[in-house]
This record gives sequence, C-alpha cells and structure tokens, in this order.
Amino acid sequence: MPLYRIEQDLGRLGAKISRATLANWVFKNGEAFFTPMYDFFHRKLLHRNFAMADETPVQVLHEPERRAQTKSYMWLFRSGEDGGAPIILYKYSETRAGDTAVDFLDGFAGYLMCDGYSGYNKVKTAKRLACWAHIRRYLIDAIPKGKQLDYTQPAVQGVMYTNQLFDKEEKIRQKYKTSDAVREARLSQEKPIIEGFLSWLEKQDPLQGSRLDKAVTYIRNRKEHLATYLEDGRCSFSNNLSENAIRPFVVGRKGWLFCDTPAGAQASAMAYTMVEMTKANKVTPYYYLTYLFEHQPKETMSDDELEELAPWNENVKTEIQRRIENQNDQ
Repeated sequence: MPLYRIEQDLGRLGAKISRATLANWVFKNGEAFFTPMYDFFHRKLLHRNFAMADETPVQVLHEPERRAQTKSYMWLFRSGEDGGAPIILYKYSETRAGDTAVDFLDGFAGYLMCDGYSGYNKVKTAKRLACWAHIRRYLIDAIPKGKQLDYTQPAVQGVMYTNQLFDKEEKIRQKYKTSDAVREARLSQEKPIIEGFLSWLEKQDPLQGSRLDKAVTYIRNRKEHLATYLEDGRCSFSNNLSENAIRPFVVGRKGWLFCDTPAGAQASAMAYTMVEMTKANKVTPYYYLTYLFEHQPKETMSDDELEELAPWNENVKTEIQRRIENQNDQ
C-alpha cells in the first residue's frame, strides 16, 4: 500500500505521522533487522541445488544519471521444488542485464528454472531449465482466431503436445512422491512426447514475421533445454512458482506506481522478501515480523543463530501459533 494512503488512514485515527517518517521507518528498520536475515536467506539459497528466477519492471524516479521514465527492474530469485523450506528473495536492479543474475547467483551450481530471457545464459555455473508454460503460451497465441479446434493448424498441433505433457506431469506429481520415482515416470511417459514435439518442430516453416514464426523461433532458441528437467525428479517443469511469487509485487505496483529512490526500491525488495518468505513458509506475516523486531537479528550473529529466527524454524512457528491463539482468546 502506498505510504501516503497509510499516512491518511493514520491521520483519520488521530495519529499524525508523515509519510517521510514512515519511509524512514521502512529504511532504517529494514536495514537494521531485515538485512541480516536477507543475507542469511541468500546464503541458504546459493547452497541449494534448484533455483528459479523472474523479473518485472519498476519505475524509480530519482536514479543517478537516469531519466525518471527509464525502466528499472525488480528481480525474483527463489528455491525450486526440492522439498526444502521455501526461500523467496527480491532484488532491485537498475537494469535487466544478465549481470544481476550472475552477481546474485554467484556460488550457485545447480538447475535454474527461468523464462526465455537470454540474460540468464550468463550464469555459467547453472544448468538452464526451459519453462513449458511459456512454450505453451507462445503456441496458444499463434493459433488463428476461431481455429482452436482445427487440428490441421500447426500451432494447434504444438499445443496438443504441450497439453499432453502438462497432463502427464500433473498425474505423475500426484502419484509419485519420491524424486527417483518421478524421474523414472517422466522418462517413460513424457520423454516420448518431447521427442514427438521435437520432430514436429523440425518440420515447421512458418511465414516470416507471423505469430507462429515467433513461437517457433522462441522454442528453437531453447531447444537444448527442453528435456533437461528429465534428468532429476526435483527439477521444475515450469516457472509458475516464480511467477506466483513475483505477482504480489506486480499487484502492489498498481497501487504505489513507482519508487522515489534506489534506496526506496531496495527497501521495498527487503520488505516484500520478508513478507512473501513468511507466507511461503505458512507463517502469519504480522506475527513473524513482530517476533523478528523483538529479537533484533544482527550482522554479527552466526548462521546457526539466524537459523533460530527463520520462518521455517519449528520453534518460531510454535511461538507464533501460541501468540495467535492467545490473541483469539482475548
């Protein structure tokens, strides 16, 4: 919610607190108490074997030597579907250059699920996974209007292949609970579909500049990554988790529209990180942030000490649940 709205709401309740004061609270408290946890979460993510990423534009009005209309970006990095505690991190950057991903993922060596943006190719230590949801969207967009059931249309044929994969993936995920079992099921049930899809892809010669041409080009540029997810049952099939994680920022942006300064943009990244991390670990944000401010994490704390303050820590969850129950009883 924009700070000016909070300022107005507080004013109606008799608390006259300026948005400048509110902004300073966000900056200073975020820097003091969120930064140690943010850096700890970052280190934990780099030690995972599965990661996901996405990015979305954000306008920052007062960036050095840049026009107010210039696009900046909020990046989203998160853990994959490896069964571990969810880690979600937002990162502000002035540009969409792949160097942001390189710097943030320095030390990560595993599978990286992201969309088709070529900037992620710079992360040489990661093994790229292709998002089948993006592939399907491109093909759906390429279907001529009113031809969705015309199976002579190449785009419809491509969508049928992807629909089969999504159907198989859903059933496999429901039936098998171990990564080895998922991997074996994918190899036996999904690999033949991918082979058929690649054979279909080779035969395509769309009209240059058409929507089908755009879809085919997109897919061919990611051809080497299409079947990588078959290597491990913990690999993601699509980047939907990242898109879901970055959506709260996109929705919020419709309300507050822009950030004033780079410091404000990074403070926003910190705040979104803490709230979305908490929600992903099934903890109520208000009570977790209250708990965090009470315990005041510091940069001098060890990772073992910071682990005791993480939203996935069972002692933290137990304490927060106790507070919620006490509040309900009042």
